[in-house]
Parts: sequence; structure tokens; C-alpha cells
Amino acid sequence: MKMTLILIVLFNSTVLAQNDLAQKANKFLAALPAAMKEKAQYKFDDDERFNWHFVPKSRNGVSFREFNPTQRDAALDLLKTSLSIQGYQKAAAIMELENVLREVEGRESSDKYRDPQNYYLTIFGTPDDTKPWGWRFEGHHMALNFSSVSNLIESSTPSFFGSNPGIVKSGPEKGKQILKEETDLAFSLVNSFDADKLKVVLISDTALPEIVSSNSRKATALTPSGLSYSSMNEAQKALFLKLLEVYVMNYELGFSNKLMAKIKKAGVEKLTFAWAGSLKPGAGHYYRIQGPMLLIELDNTQNNANHVHSVVRDLTNDFGEDILREHYEKEHSNH
Repeated sequence: MKMTLILIVLFNSTVLAQNDLAQKANKFLAALPAAMKEKAQYKFDDDERFNWHFVPKSRNGVSFREFNPTQRDAALDLLKTSLSIQGYQKAAAIMELENVLREVEGRESSDKYRDPQNYYLTIFGTPDDTKPWGWRFEGHHMALNFSSVSNLIESSTPSFFGSNPGIVKSGPEKGKQILKEETDLAFSLVNSFDADKLKVVLISDTALPEIVSSNSRKATALTPSGLSYSSMNEAQKALFLKLLEVYVMNYELGFSNKLMAKIKKAGVEKLTFAWAGSLKPGAGHYYRIQGPMLLIELDNTQNNANHVHSVVRDLTNDFGEDILREHYEKEHSNH
């Protein structure tokens, strides 16, 4: 009970702190010397804002490897403000998993290819209480893109969480599974369908080798789409919604609520669930949830089905396009 109360207090603090979003971003920028700040900050309309990926690669921005303790704390404070408790815990766990992956691959402790500090933060525009701006947090198996208007998060997509290994097989972290709910709930759902419904859900006997939308600039609806929510029984609908909420609730509460309201307005009954590959854990599998404005994908095929990729795309508002267009039209009409 005591721990629950502590988490509630922390969660509420995070929600209230959203009003300080621009302040926290500016505090981070103020902690950087001029040369680092120049690397960290781009114009809001720079093409770099759409240059996102989730693989190990060179990136633009500033990395944790460059930070002193003050800069590191300011960067993490901005991340905590932009995610829910569960979302932040996943992000932190994915970063730490680089240590496990370094050992799995037999790399030296000094290796920098697998490194929890090899994550980058980039600011787009000038953090402001009224004008649009954005920021990105990115590294191996994590890509989080945020857009803000009126000091509120109006877009948190594209967002990518991955895990390699999916389940840690040995060592001090044995049994750790970062994306456990995303996996367990989906298996429960797909195995609840009778033969007729499963024919619609199962789009391939073989798992797709990767998330289809990849790191595309703009995602689109995929075909085939699978079984509709309206075709599920009540127990299946409850499982489906619980799985959907796992993804939506990774974000800061204010944005999570806005995203869920948008999904409902577009029509929950229009959402579909599709599956490819093994119906049992331990072999390659893939699934997607999609609707008029939403695409969620999860793939687990690499490393003997122990390497997970998951992504959320807003088909109308990735990088804040929808809400920012409305903002600019409103600003233009006032002049």
C-alpha cells in the first residue's frame, strides 16, 4: 500500500509538471555550453526532425556520454515529464539493457557500440509556452518524438520501444522482460479466437520479418487488416482494449487521455487486430492493431524470436502534423 501511494504521488507530480515542459527543456539547454547547445538544437521546421531511427547508428543531437551530472539530470527530467511512470521505466530499462546485450555479444566492458550512454537528445525550435516546438529522445531500440503547442504535448509519435534480448536468459538480470504485457496480452487474445475468427486474424503462417512501417516519414494503413473489434466477443474486446491501453498509457497522462479520446472518436469498432506467425511464445510472431488514425505493430523474429520491436504511429498526427496545421491556420487567421 505504501509503495502504491508513493507511485500515485510521483505520477501526479509528473502530470502537474507538464505545465513546466518548456521550462524543463530550456533548463536543459541552459546547462549546455555553447558548442553542445549548437549540436543539440535545430530549427523546428528542419528536416532533421523527421530523421528518426531505432537501430545503432550515428545520430544528431547530444548524447549522455557527453553530459555532466547536471546535464544528465536535466535531460532525464525532461524525459520523465514527457512519459508516464510505466513509459519512463521502460525507457530506462531499455537503456540499461545495452549492458546485458554487450555481455551476450561477448564485447569488452569498454565497448561503446552497446552503451547505456549512447542515447541522444535533440531539441527542435525554441521551447516556448505558446509557440510550437519539439524534441526527440533516441538510441538503440528507442525513438521518442514529441511535439508541443501551448506548453502541452500534442504529439508523442512516432514512438518506438524495442528489447534485445526480449527475455534475458542468464546472468543477474535473468528473466527480465521489458515488453512483457505487450507480449502476454497479445498471445492471450490471439489464442482466444475460434477457428473461423482465427482465419481472419491470421494474415500469414510466417511472422513478418520486421515492423512494416519501419522508420518511414509517414506511415499508412496496412493490408490485410485482420479481425475488427466489432467482430469480437465481450471477453476478447476487454483483452483487446487492455492491450491497446498498454501502448497508450506509456505517454504522459494528459497526452494519453487525448490520444485515447481521439481513437474513440475515430471509432473503436473500426479497430482491427491481425497476427502473423506462431501462436505460441518462443517462435517468430508479429501482430498489428490499426484503425482510421492508428497503427501499432509488434514484431519478434530475430535472435530465435527473442528480439522485440514495437511502434505506435498516429496516421494523421505523427510529428504533430495535424495539431500543428490547426495551430498555424489559427495564427494566420488572426493576422
